[in-house]
Parts: sequence; structure tokens; C-alpha cells
Amino acid sequence: MHEVPEGLAESGRRLWSSVADRFELEVHEQLLLLQACRSVDLLDRLAAQAAAGGLTVTNAKGDEVTAPWITEHRQQSQNYARMLASLRLPDDEDERPQRRGAARRSYGIRGSVA
Repeated sequence: MHEVPEGLAESGRRLWSSVADRFELEVHEQLLLLQACRSVDLLDRLAAQAAAGGLTVTNAKGDEVTAPWITEHRQQSQNYARMLASLRLPDDEDERPQRRGAARRSYGIRGSVA
């Protein structure tokens, strides 16, 4: 059982425990998981801001525009999904790592003979 890092809120602590207690993670994976945990906590704060402050704001010109916390929530959601995908955690059903495309060949200089 890995100790939950300091500074994580409820969602981050739950994510950390659900992954770190189940899988043996290398240091780089632990660091990636920590960033995912911080991201999920930030998503919670941004969702609370949206609930309190609404989806739009009035800009300096007087136009109603998307609130900055909504834009940030979208960006953080994408980052969070990428971080979790990068961890390549096994599926619950068959315990195999997430599959990615075929292995890439080594890169070479275009036009050169190998």
C-alpha cells in the first residue's frame, strides 16, 4: 500500500488509492499518477466554480463569452484523460494493459539508405 501524497483533495486521494494500492508502479508512473490526481482535484474545483459562477461572463466589450473556468475545465479534462491513458493500466476484465497501435520502427533520415 502506497501512502497518499500530501496536498491531494478527496478525488485525488481516491484516484491515488485506487491505482497505487492495486498496481506496482515505477517512479515515473507514480509521478504521472500524482499529476493525474492533482488534475482531478483541479477539475473538482473548476466544476464548483462553474456551479457558483455560471457558464458565461461578460467581457470588457460587454459581450457574453464562455467563462475562463469552463475553458480550463475542458483543457484539464483532456490532460487528465491523456495522463490516465499514458499509465496504460490493465482493463478490469482481462488484466491486460491497454493496447496501443503497432510498435513503431526506428526513425531514419528521409531519403537515406539504411
